[in-house]
Amino acid sequence: MSTRVEKREGAVAPREMGQPAERSTMTSAGGRWPETKIAAAYRACEEIARREARNFYYAFRALPKAKRNAICAVYAFMRHADDLSDDETISHTERRAALDGWLAEWHRFDEAFERAALGDRFSSGDLVFLALADARRRFGIPSDLLDELVEGTAMDLRGSMQRAVISASAGPVLDLYPTFDELYRYCYLVASVVGLVCIRIFGYEDLRAEKLAEETGIAFQLTNILRDVREDAERGRIYLPVEDMERLGVTPDELARVAVGHRATAGQRELLALEARRAEHYYESAQALLPLISPDSRPALWVLVTIYHELLQRIVRSRFEVFAAKVRVPTWKKFWILGRGLLRVFAYRLGLG
Repeated sequence: MSTRVEKREGAVAPREMGQPAERSTMTSAGGRWPETKIAAAYRACEEIARREARNFYYAFRALPKAKRNAICAVYAFMRHADDLSDDETISHTERRAALDGWLAEWHRFDEAFERAALGDRFSSGDLVFLALADARRRFGIPSDLLDELVEGTAMDLRGSMQRAVISASAGPVLDLYPTFDELYRYCYLVASVVGLVCIRIFGYEDLRAEKLAEETGIAFQLTNILRDVREDAERGRIYLPVEDMERLGVTPDELARVAVGHRATAGQRELLALEARRAEHYYESAQALLPLISPDSRPALWVLVTIYHELLQRIVRSRFEVFAAKVRVPTWKKFWILGRGLLRVFAYRLGLG
């Protein structure tokens, strides 16, 4: 693949990944934060994750508390970036400006946290920043990874896709990815970067974990693309590579005009099956990643991988009828998977895992 993860300046040594500091309220500048304020910030982030995270939140529950707090802080930060990027009440230009201004505000906050120079009053947004700043130092999360995470949420705003008018008669204008390599870069920024942040919280020693986490993110995002292909097309975005469509005789035009309840054609099924096989290949990396992260975090990653892989398998079993109805993993099945994950937690704590 064309995307490669380099070792980032400022990252802690691999053996230290996932090992929280003894006191989360001590900054490197020597300042001290009230424990109650840090705890309130993490509670605010966990509430956001509980309300919005869906598949992710089930996995979060299997983490030790300190790591769960940090993951929720990352999720709340990412959620706000997503909300700014997806605000359809304002133009793309205004969204980009809002996102850039918010990111600059985060940088200022993070620097002030390092100096322990903030006051006692915080807005709800500041609570997210406070939790993330604390988590970043606890788990050695590089600042540039968080910047890439925000860049990923803005991919659709920054002209990264090829724009094409697919009908000469005032037809819709679609955003397209010409090649799979370009789609991979998109998936890296919107999903793999999240994985690279998460494994720093999970903990790992073997540097192979970084590439495997990158590819696990690709598997998750390809699964999302297959699930949401009709909804994305309705919004003028097609994430299936043009080179694959051309090879299999499927046009962006027919995907853009698919209606709710449409039955997939043979060509469309073949196209979706191609992307599903790619996703399945990357799920092998997820299985290889599991034994490389800290034992106390493996159940959470196992839950997440299992839920996402179950979603892919349900799409395949439906014979790719993703246009007729949205394919989902039912809640009872998620709880069943979570229950198995929690059994793994108990086994680990008893020294059986």
